[in-house]
Amino acid sequence: MLALLPDGSGVGDTAAMEAGYGLHVRIEATPGKGAELEALLREAAAALGEDSGCLLYLVSRSPQPSDTVFVTELWTSKRAHDASLEDERTREAIARGRPLIASFASDELRPVGGRA
Repeated sequence: MLALLPDGSGVGDTAAMEAGYGLHVRIEATPGKGAELEALLREAAAALGEDSGCLLYLVSRSPQPSDTVFVTELWTSKRAHDASLEDERTREAIARGRPLIASFASDELRPVGGRA
């Protein structure tokens, strides 16, 4: 599936990716809460289906048993990402997720090419 940016260019297009914004997040859930955190993040991903600024919101887990959950995000812009944090459903999901999180690390990314 090729997602399109507002200017009509495709995400698989290197020039389009340079205009985007990405995040890679590693979340360590409190012991025994990895599955619950995963479910909450998958729910958040489903809610983003209505957000045209979100091109990718991928929730991942390691094949080894752990309470670590990864989220990879691709947005049309940082502004689109920041606006999503103001949505009431997002704010509610964040509030529900906080007690499940032991640690959180995030890296901002400048997408430069690839395939989505």
